[in-house]
Amino acid sequence: MKKVLTILIFSSQLINAQVHPVAFATKKDLNYVVSNLKSNELLNQSFVNIKKEVDPYLLKDIDVPFPKDAAGGYTHDQHKFIYNLIFNSGLMYQITGDEKYALLVKNVLMKYTLLNPTLKNHPQATSSSPGRLFWQALNDANWLVYAGMAFDLVNNFLTKDERKIIADKAFAPIVNYFVTDQKNWFNLIHNHAVWACAGVGIVGIASDNDDYINMALYGTEKDGKAGFLAHLDGLFSSDGYYNEGPYYTRYAILPFYLFANAINHLKPALKIFQYRDSILKKALDVALQQTNISGEFFSYNDALKDKTYQTNEVVNAIDLAWQAYGYDSSYLPICKAQNKVILNRGGVDISKKIISLNYKTSSYPYQSAEYKDGADGKKGGVSVLRTGKGNDLSTLIYKYSSHGLSHGHYDKLNIQFYDKGNEILQDYGAVRYINIEQKWGGRYLPETNTYAQQTIAHNTITVDETSHYNGVEKISELNHPERLFGQTGNQNLQVVSAMDDHAYNNVKLFRSEYMIHIPGVEKVIVADIFKTFSDSVHQYDLPFNFIGTVMSTSFKYISNNTALSPLGIKNGYQHLWVEAHAEKIAPFTQFTFLNHKTFYTISTLSNDSLDIFFTRIGANDPNFNLRNDPSYILRARNKNQTFINVIEAHGNFNPVSEIAVKSKSEIKSITKIQDNEEFTAVQINIAEKQLFIIQCNNNFDDHLKHKFTTDKFNFEWIGPYYVEYDHKKL
Repeated sequence: MKKVLTILIFSSQLINAQVHPVAFATKKDLNYVVSNLKSNELLNQSFVNIKKEVDPYLLKDIDVPFPKDAAGGYTHDQHKFIYNLIFNSGLMYQITGDEKYALLVKNVLMKYTLLNPTLKNHPQATSSSPGRLFWQALNDANWLVYAGMAFDLVNNFLTKDERKIIADKAFAPIVNYFVTDQKNWFNLIHNHAVWACAGVGIVGIASDNDDYINMALYGTEKDGKAGFLAHLDGLFSSDGYYNEGPYYTRYAILPFYLFANAINHLKPALKIFQYRDSILKKALDVALQQTNISGEFFSYNDALKDKTYQTNEVVNAIDLAWQAYGYDSSYLPICKAQNKVILNRGGVDISKKIISLNYKTSSYPYQSAEYKDGADGKKGGVSVLRTGKGNDLSTLIYKYSSHGLSHGHYDKLNIQFYDKGNEILQDYGAVRYINIEQKWGGRYLPETNTYAQQTIAHNTITVDETSHYNGVEKISELNHPERLFGQTGNQNLQVVSAMDDHAYNNVKLFRSEYMIHIPGVEKVIVADIFKTFSDSVHQYDLPFNFIGTVMSTSFKYISNNTALSPLGIKNGYQHLWVEAHAEKIAPFTQFTFLNHKTFYTISTLSNDSLDIFFTRIGANDPNFNLRNDPSYILRARNKNQTFINVIEAHGNFNPVSEIAVKSKSEIKSITKIQDNEEFTAVQINIAEKQLFIIQCNNNFDDHLKHKFTTDKFNFEWIGPYYVEYDHKKL
């Protein structure tokens, strides 16, 4: 807090009227852009693209409609279009000097001086934070950010009286609404409030309003308990992991960088980009590491698939980071894929570097990593285990984090698996069709709550058909799993283990993931040991939400050919059609499916017989909001249950030559040598060789020596686990 108070003193004394522009870029930086336009092809193309977007609207009357539509409707899309248009037009004015661009911005903002003072809550508002121009206040905050930067860019074109009327009539009604009527929302530690703080702060910078800037930095009470710095402190762990997950990092990173950039221009002595050991640089790097090789952000929590690092938010963040932190070669492959830059100093320097390298850049340097969650780093975390290179990269994500605020899911100890850029074991993400009016105005659909957030929608255990924490967010927020042991970085063996004893009142969950690349074997395998402990018998359901086509099973099942029924009645089960099932199956089973020309087999050993269900999403979905994705669900009933699963990638299918190679699993058997409170010891027979995994179940000291001996086996090692293949320690 001492650091915050010091900044408060300086900010109140030193923020005065500025030479504009200062929010998005300074005049010096914009002159640097101009001086490089002719000689820099990528920079010039980015300039031309923006100019082409703006020029058709010069000297035209822009409709600024009274808001009435939800997302996807005309008025929503028009106001969104306008704030991008006037920002780009302001940028064109600064770069070209042509006053027609400034006139466009002025005329539009003058229309808002007539509209905004008349607005009440949006007629389509459904949330606790309704907007005025849009159905939710978050979108109004987006408008403030971009319209505020546009105002700043044309500041020197406007007369003193025009600046005052725009500040008082176009911006003040929205700002005052945020900091008074929506005060509690504005002071939240949440991505919505990040946008709100950035919007209010940028408007403050554009209009030389110290009060706005201080509220943006330190909250409405200006005590540092809320506001921009509190977000930097509260939403990120010390290594840069963002509490709401990678999809929302992608969304929030833009206002974080835009406002930090503006503050850095206004008062560089504050060193905002160095705040908390350069937390914004770490946040961007962690976000990029949480993408697949196709650039798609991992889809856990309330994520939408197909969002990639080519989005506008990431283009801006990388270019601003380059400007703030300097050269970073790891960004170049992403910049190359984006194929555009923003018109600032960072954009110029990136485009220069790409051209100097003649576009010959390697792929993004993905690495294995473990990220802590929580501002104090003590709320679990996420492990990203990777092996392979380039297009042959395999990635296992193990999520043992805290809930993730209002966008979190009930999915403790959840895994996802990607291989060669393809999603193999998926997280559903959210049920939402963003900005499509027909789908409830682009809002989150009810099935996000009734299915996507529920535990059964994830690759983790559901007990007694009840979601973790009984699906209560405020309880889930108070708890998190604990990481027990692990190692990353060894291409042949990576391990992470975590335990949760809070998700259920009388059941403890303990899961360990072993990502193994056996020397000389082409494909990766994942050994998944999932144990439960309880004093009473429970039903344990472990789904694998696979993507692919069923090839074969080692067991017989009954297909429901004429009629389908849901798997259950609540907690997501009501949305799962049972397409086939098998009862009392032997403890060792195998299931093979095909995904993008590669075969995958899940080999399972249970400590008792299993019921197995093949399900498909879509039951009780009258509006067809859900994707019809399949799942493979293992069910056991015990007090203490151990599922040992081996996820194996093998072979390939060439549809052109019609040849299938190694379409059958090489896992011949899985045997439990021992499974008690002290050790779980497993023998996995792969072709003609043996893989042994031994893990400690009650002592996780990295330095403790262990000895495991039976009539046939004798192992000695140090630490909480031991893995051996073909008589050699991995």
